[in-house]
Amino acid sequence: GGYSSGGGRRVKPSKKRKGEGAGSAGEQGGESKGSGEVPWYRSFVKESDALYTTYMEKEWGYPVLNDDRKLFEMLILEGAQAGLTWATVLKKREGYRTLFHNFEISKVADITPDEEKKLVEDARIIRHKGKIAATVLNAKVALTIIEEEGSLSKYLWSFVGGKPKINERKGLSDMSSKSPEAEVMSKALKKRGMKFVGPTICYAFMQACGMVIDAPIGTPQREAILKKIRKDGLE
Repeated sequence: GGYSSGGGRRVKPSKKRKGEGAGSAGEQGGESKGSGEVPWYRSFVKESDALYTTYMEKEWGYPVLNDDRKLFEMLILEGAQAGLTWATVLKKREGYRTLFHNFEISKVADITPDEEKKLVEDARIIRHKGKIAATVLNAKVALTIIEEEGSLSKYLWSFVGGKPKINERKGLSDMSSKSPEAEVMSKALKKRGMKFVGPTICYAFMQACGMVIDAPIGTPQREAILKKIRKDGLE
């Protein structure tokens, strides 16, 4: 979740700039120019939305390494967002955690067809039959990946060479909705049988989990993320 994952990819902005498609937020109204006075993401995150603001400040963009459960959670939530906004997904995140066993992959993979039918009727999550079925299917595929590769983390991070790709974004209008690495990841996951893992979803996932660093130059958020990366020896 975040810019491509919630902010730009599928949020419907009030304005579009010439040449910008669905992958761009299309407006710079709340964009920080490096002063940090106005959060760069304010054009797509309402100031009144504390949940989304906290997510952008404390979670989005920070590398998630060696945590298969968290990576699986983010991959599923990014897919759940398709056609919706990240704000909608965040509001239902706790519902997802409750109903999908806190995203413990083996437990999600064991969800039965009858249980899936019940989940479709539960308003605590996005009631989309295809997305719910894909969550269970993707968990089964994830288990295969873990068995073959040792961990889901190792496999997913391999698409960026095992460490964050640090981009030099000037602001929202300088961001992309996909990348060559996301295209390769999407193709590989689809080949394994996963669903709701298109290249735009994969890039949003990569942004959210710090596989690519897209926080704009000069923003406090970027500095905090880079500091964490240096501390963890991920440069």
